[in-house]
Amino acid sequence: MEHNKTKCQAPEGPILCINNCGFFGSAATMNMCSKCHKDMMLKQEQAKLDASSNGNLASGKGPVIITGSIETREAKAEGPNRCNTCRKRVGLTGFRCRCGDLFCSVHRYSDKHDCPFDYQTSAREAIAKANPVVKAEKLKKI
Repeated sequence: MEHNKTKCQAPEGPILCINNCGFFGSAATMNMCSKCHKDMMLKQEQAKLDASSNGNLASGKGPVIITGSIETREAKAEGPNRCNTCRKRVGLTGFRCRCGDLFCSVHRYSDKHDCPFDYQTSAREAIAKANPVVKAEKLKKI
């Protein structure tokens, strides 16, 4: 008799997601499928960020300016990887220049496209950083 009472209960079967999306959930994800659980977690994080940003504005810490996210959205809207000069599709074989643009094998060199990057100043700064000037103290004349 006691043996039956101490037995672990096996789950009756798969549990459907509580959002009725048609997928199966698990107890680890609060009976939600992985997609619904992920969406719920993202909403919670977004709510926390909104609450903290509202708190910062109310306390007078000042507005937070985010400029990098706008630029990345514009770059992704551009579509597949294409050369910025000839608009040829480059895929995985594209070359990223120091100016930040993507080019094909023909236009990858700075003299083949109008590269605004200042290589001369960059090289001077790199050499100055790598080789600091060492000056000895001047000797007093007797």
